[in-house]
Amino acid sequence: MSIRLKLTLSYAGFLMVAGVLLLAVVWLFLLRYVPAGPITGPGPFVPNRGDLVRAFAPAAGWALLFLLVFGLAGGWFLAGRMLAPLTRITAATRKAATGSLSHRIELEGRNDEFRELADSFDTMLAQLESHVGEQRRFAANASHELRTPLTIAQALLEVARDDPDRNVDVLIERLHAVNARAVELTEALLTMSRADAGSFPRESVDLSLVAEEAAETLQPLADRHGVTIRMRAEPSTVVGSHALLLQLTTNLLHNAVVHNVPSGGAVDVGTRVDGASAVLEIENTGEALSPALVATLTEPFRRGATRVRTDDAGVGLGLAIADRIVRAHDGTLDLRPREGGGLRVTVRLPASGRVTPLRD
Repeated sequence: MSIRLKLTLSYAGFLMVAGVLLLAVVWLFLLRYVPAGPITGPGPFVPNRGDLVRAFAPAAGWALLFLLVFGLAGGWFLAGRMLAPLTRITAATRKAATGSLSHRIELEGRNDEFRELADSFDTMLAQLESHVGEQRRFAANASHELRTPLTIAQALLEVARDDPDRNVDVLIERLHAVNARAVELTEALLTMSRADAGSFPRESVDLSLVAEEAAETLQPLADRHGVTIRMRAEPSTVVGSHALLLQLTTNLLHNAVVHNVPSGGAVDVGTRVDGASAVLEIENTGEALSPALVATLTEPFRRGATRVRTDDAGVGLGLAIADRIVRAHDGTLDLRPREGGGLRVTVRLPASGRVTPLRD
């Protein structure tokens, strides 16, 4: 049976029970005190209990029949009115099951349980639509980026095959560079997948030590670009993956070094504890950035203000990976333009005051 039919039968059943109880009250408190035998006395005829029962029973039967019909009809109508929002929610669910995520219920009326359910469903649809769109764009960009080194490798091999005077050493060097590019991109994609899945061991990690390790690793790159790395690290302990947090810090610091002024630039790296959060801040000098551009920097394959590659620009997934790692650690990543040019990146992660054992 449908819910509407069940509610209809419930309404009618309760109405019939109420009618029977009312008749029982009449019997218990009125009719049973009337004598069953003939009532004699001066004056007109006085009916006894039997006379009252014979007169009352048909009327009571018709009343119960009316209550049954009224309960079924009224219950069917009321159940339909009550379940009308559920019908709209079901229709929206079926549309979403076919892949149409742009539909919204937008249920009007008072703020009851059905309205709350419809609003929650609309929010879920909006998040799913945004997520699916993001995944489609990412898949298209990843396919394009992965196809580029393969196409280059194929072109190099075809040219070398048709060139009898080819230089094998030069060909190997070029193929090595192309292959390294493809490996770097594949590892970046695997890191994003790992961060999204959240399948990594967790331990107590000091962000200050991670920041110092990342700065030491990237110091040669900073020297090559003429960028000074300034540290002001305070102990800031979080629970997470040391490898992923190091990847996060390295990506942010690499981005700050590469996208800097041509010479004489600086990068400030700091860690601190702010209430219940461990904070990692990386601020660099550079060209002036608009808020609209900064809002798109965590998109995959976005490299600074353009998508043009340079030798140190990476594969365009640095900030996208950082964003995924931060979210996997239940934190927030905030990017803001810096006054005078450059970017200020603030990472907030839940702080931990104790060591947590590794978790598989």
